[in-house]
Amino acid sequence: MTTVLDKTPEASGPGHQGGPARRGPAPGRLLGDLLRSREIAVLAVLLLLVLVATVRSDGFLRGDSFRDLLLTPSILLLLAAGQTLVVITRNVDLSVGSILGLCAYCTGDLMAQGSSPMVAVPAAIALGALLGAVNGVVIAFGRVPALVITLGTMLAFRGLLLRWVGSDRVDAAEMSPGFLDLGTARVLSIPVLTIIALVVVVAVGYYLRTARSGRELYAVGSDPDAAALYGLPIRRRVLGAFIASGALAGLAGVLWAARYGGVSSNAGEGIELQAIAAAVIGGVAIFGGSGTVWGAAVGAFLLVTIDRALPILGVPSFYQQAVVGALIVGAITLDRVLTTRAQRRAVAAREDQS
Repeated sequence: MTTVLDKTPEASGPGHQGGPARRGPAPGRLLGDLLRSREIAVLAVLLLLVLVATVRSDGFLRGDSFRDLLLTPSILLLLAAGQTLVVITRNVDLSVGSILGLCAYCTGDLMAQGSSPMVAVPAAIALGALLGAVNGVVIAFGRVPALVITLGTMLAFRGLLLRWVGSDRVDAAEMSPGFLDLGTARVLSIPVLTIIALVVVVAVGYYLRTARSGRELYAVGSDPDAAALYGLPIRRRVLGAFIASGALAGLAGVLWAARYGGVSSNAGEGIELQAIAAAVIGGVAIFGGSGTVWGAAVGAFLLVTIDRALPILGVPSFYQQAVVGALIVGAITLDRVLTTRAQRRAVAAREDQS
């Protein structure tokens, strides 16, 4: 008997929208899964874009350009990973940009007052988790739409940041030199901030794939009514997803402070939309229940590469934004088409059995 917990990323992800399992040799089935994978499709677009940009400009993958191409997505990767956890449960978190700003300033302000990075960094992450918990409690237990609540907290948290910072800012001279070195440090030519972000992405992906509570997030997003009938702790899972999203936004704030060497009241403004776009473009269904953090990570790299590559290709800034918008619309439309097709197949299969 198939239970709601069987809807793992493999069972309910892109190309596997709840339809009947395909029989056949394991290698052939694996190849078919790869060919139908949204993540592979987005990765192919990313590699093609890099190839074309490299042909047009020899310096695209050389020196500082290559380093920036790896470093710039690091903060977005963390936000996209947290957004993936939330969107899988049929919710969305618009407040991550404001949480990032608060936690970035918290990091810098604590060090400016004499605290060590060993104190400032955990404090910023804890602040992010606390702010995420505020969202989660109201949404999970108050049963208020996440779009409404996180839009409100996005503005409220940004207002709190403006009240805290005022016209002031934290400069690099007030922060620990060792902490700031993280922003430029590299291991085998790979920026340390990027390595940190990729480690987090791997950890989130492993959690979603192997942990029971991770699989339950997919079940909650795929069919909340069935999950409730099965006895899953829906409120606790939704709350946990928002706390994790807030904590990752807090870590992103820490990386922001290290990356830019200073924090002002506009830190993280507008980045929440990029995080949602990265997740959706990477195959995380906005309707919940399917997608992977790997796809969201590829989506984050794609967004950054678009910003870097299209000017090299002579595309005006207006069309750059139009390309990103078209990708989002296309991803949501594709999710809706695949979901509708899977539902029709399921109905047809039940009719054939009856």
